[in-house]
Amino acid sequence: MALHAPVHLSNSRPAAFLQRQTKNPSLSHTASAMVKSRIHSLSSKHRFRSLSPKLAESDNVATALPVTGDRMLVMVPPHPLIKHLTSVLRNEQTPPAMFKSAMAELGRLLIYEACRDWLPMISGEIQSPMGVANVEFVDPREPVAIIPILRAGLALAEHAATFLPATKTYHLGMSRDEETLQPSTYLNKMPEMFPEGSRALVIDPMLATGGTIVAALDLLTAKGLTPKQIKVISAVAAPPALEKLSRKFPGLLVYTAMIDPVVNEKGFIIPGLGDAGDRCYGT
Repeated sequence: MALHAPVHLSNSRPAAFLQRQTKNPSLSHTASAMVKSRIHSLSSKHRFRSLSPKLAESDNVATALPVTGDRMLVMVPPHPLIKHLTSVLRNEQTPPAMFKSAMAELGRLLIYEACRDWLPMISGEIQSPMGVANVEFVDPREPVAIIPILRAGLALAEHAATFLPATKTYHLGMSRDEETLQPSTYLNKMPEMFPEGSRALVIDPMLATGGTIVAALDLLTAKGLTPKQIKVISAVAAPPALEKLSRKFPGLLVYTAMIDPVVNEKGFIIPGLGDAGDRCYGT
C-alpha cells in the first residue's frame, strides 16, 4: 500500500510555497537551533560533536557523534523515505490503518540503520550455480532481543522479525499516569537475566519526558545488559528524554526519525504526531 496521507493544498498556496516555507530560516532553522542547542549542552560530561558539517547544517538532522565511547549517541538518519514516513505520521488526517503501516515501515528503516556494523557475522564458503564463493552471514546463534514497549511499540517493531535473521521478542507493557506522568509496568516478559554479550533493541515510538524509556532501561540493566549493548528505536524524541538518557546511560545509542523541541505540560511532544497508540489502533 502506498503511503500518501491526505494533504490539502489551496490554489493560492501551491506545493512550491510549502516547500519554501519548510526551508524558511525563520522557521525551521530556529527550531533546529533550539533542539541542537539543548542536545549539545546536555552536560559537560556528555557533550556531542557533529557527525559532519553537511549533516550539522541540515534542517532535519541532529546527528551527533560522541567525543569518546562513553557518551550517548543520537542518530537521525537523513533518508528521504524516513522523512516521507514521518510526514505521513505527523498529518492529523492520516487514518489509523495508514498510520500503523507507516509506523511499521519507519521501524523497518530505523532498525536497518541501527543494525549497521552491529550484528555478529560468520564467514565461510558456499557453492553458487557458477562456482565457489566466500560469503558472510549474520550469526543465527546470537539472536537480537526485540523489546517493544506496548502498545505503540508493537507497530514500530512489527517488521523486525521479518528481516533480521534471528530475533527473540520480549514484550514490555508500560503505562503513564496522565497526572503525574510517571510510568508503571503492567507486563514484563523479559528473562530473569540476559545472556552475556546479548544485543537489544528497545522500541518506543515517543521519547517525550523520558520517564518510560528510563524505567525500561533500568529493567534491562538490572537484567545484565549494559547501555552499550542496547539501542533505542523511536519515531520522535524530545530534549527532556534525551537529557535523562544521556545522564543515566553513557554509551547508549538512540535512533530516531525526528527530534522536536518542546514537551507540553501534559507530556506530549510538540509538534510531534499525537498519541501514537491511539492513532495506530483507533482507540
